[in-house]
Amino acid sequence: MRRNLFVPAALATLALGIASAGAADKTTVGFSQIGSESGWRAAETTVTKLDAKKRGVDLKFSDAQQKQENQIKAIRSFIAQGVDAIFLAPVVATGWDPVLKEAKEAKIPVFLLDRTIDTQDPSLYLTAVGSDTVHEGHVAGDWLVKTEGAKPCNVVELQGTVGSSPATNRKKGFEDAIAGHDNIKIIRSQTGDFVRAKGKEVMESFIKAEDGGKNICAVYAHNDDMAVGAIQAIKDAGLKPGKDILVISIDGVPDIFKAQMAGESNASVELTPDMAGPAFDALAAYRKDGTKPPHFIQTESKLLLPDTAKQELEAKKDLGY
Repeated sequence: MRRNLFVPAALATLALGIASAGAADKTTVGFSQIGSESGWRAAETTVTKLDAKKRGVDLKFSDAQQKQENQIKAIRSFIAQGVDAIFLAPVVATGWDPVLKEAKEAKIPVFLLDRTIDTQDPSLYLTAVGSDTVHEGHVAGDWLVKTEGAKPCNVVELQGTVGSSPATNRKKGFEDAIAGHDNIKIIRSQTGDFVRAKGKEVMESFIKAEDGGKNICAVYAHNDDMAVGAIQAIKDAGLKPGKDILVISIDGVPDIFKAQMAGESNASVELTPDMAGPAFDALAAYRKDGTKPPHFIQTESKLLLPDTAKQELEAKKDLGY
């Protein structure tokens, strides 16, 4: 009788052990996201959560509301929780070394998403997944050079968050592309902080300062959300965006395709929101046998024009926009 009682008890213990082992094998990732300042950023968050769920990854998500101090707190919280990896979309490029050293000492690999950082010790992160943001700016500038030819063109620029790597690099790429073309020049440049409302506000000031917008040939926005804000400002000034003032931007979010279909946006350079997919792949290989990924994993960027806007809008629905 005692043997019969022992069997179910043993089976229960075995089942508990198997369940515990399964829980122990589950990958836990802490994701410190910048915020939700743009449609692209919101899409990146959605895609990351969907990918984590599909892979059975326990994703601990933290929204920093565009503040570095909140990201540093989140990283320290992830370290305290003993996560298997940390995904970080850094709001700015500098000031990360102390907290990332803490992660390294805890033997927690860090994966940068979308943006890079300035550091004296590149070993503080395992890899960075992102586009070539200088190239993105260059593609935008090339389009304007080819479109305008030898015609004079005064450009106003809506920059991203000051100190962020995309803002710095997208500015550089665009300037490199128009260098040597004296007919094209940037006459005003100011941050719109990657936010639609700020893009509208800054564009309004540009229009007011440049003879009601008559002296502006094109607006180059470091992201689509600022471009959408600029489009509204152009319309409010009684001008036609896409015609009176050309609109060039970066990201490839649904609202910019809607603007292209309406003839109000001329070009956007795509930035895929699926930064986490390559990071999850690299993490899986690293945990399996210690395989180290390249220190930078580059995603594809391409020029998107109005003739494919409808197809692109449909395709983006599958990416969680």
